[in-house]
Amino acid sequence: MQYFSMILICLGLILPVSAMADDAQARSIMQKVEDRDDGDNMMAELEMILIDKRGHQRIRKIKSYMKDRGQDTLGIMFFIYPADIKDTGFLTFDYDAPGQDDDQWLYLPALRKTKRIASHNKSGSFMGSDLNYSDMTSRDLKDYDFTLKKEMDLKGFKTWMIESLPRTRKVIKETGYKKSLLFVRQDNYVVIRAVSWVKSGSDIKYMDVKNLKKIDGVWVAMEMHVTRKKGKKVVHKTILKQSKIQFNQKFEHDFFTKRRLEKGL
Repeated sequence: MQYFSMILICLGLILPVSAMADDAQARSIMQKVEDRDDGDNMMAELEMILIDKRGHQRIRKIKSYMKDRGQDTLGIMFFIYPADIKDTGFLTFDYDAPGQDDDQWLYLPALRKTKRIASHNKSGSFMGSDLNYSDMTSRDLKDYDFTLKKEMDLKGFKTWMIESLPRTRKVIKETGYKKSLLFVRQDNYVVIRAVSWVKSGSDIKYMDVKNLKKIDGVWVAMEMHVTRKKGKKVVHKTILKQSKIQFNQKFEHDFFTKRRLEKGL
């Protein structure tokens, strides 16, 4: 899952775009973002750095695995550091079928309990980070209206800036966002920046892909920063770094199951 969404300022040359073609063109672009090859049978190591408003850091290390099953995507990850959350696991079934809610489970070893994440709880923080549970799965394009706002140069690449608006209150409640701006690279259809307005309060989340690398023909975000702000003040920040990425791995038949989630690595 090469995911997530949020950002602050637009840099570079701004080009006018015909408003009459915005919706159809924007939806076509977002469909190509969704259809882009993101690899299969992937394993990786992640470092999650949590930074509070005073600059204090907490580091978490994770092993992550992903597999396509038909049109659906299965994902499982295990926290391996620090000791107080070691063996915590997270399992996701990301369904392609429109209208079908994705399934998510969190295993807490201290309680020896597996908790299913209900739809109304998916806007909550994922393990204390600036990502929520809804960020851990893809979005159904049919749940959103898209508008192409403008074209611009960003980090030396031509991008489209697309506004994404949820069509229902249900989607806003489940995702936690009432509006997003997405910055899509025109050469590879990767979202490299975005900004999302949180449904409650005045917080805004900003995402910036800092390092994008092609591995086995697949574009992978190697480092991403997610910053939550209230006005101009940083409330919290999460840095995600990926390493040791491998595709086309062989997984056991029962690897993506609640039984394996509770068993651990």
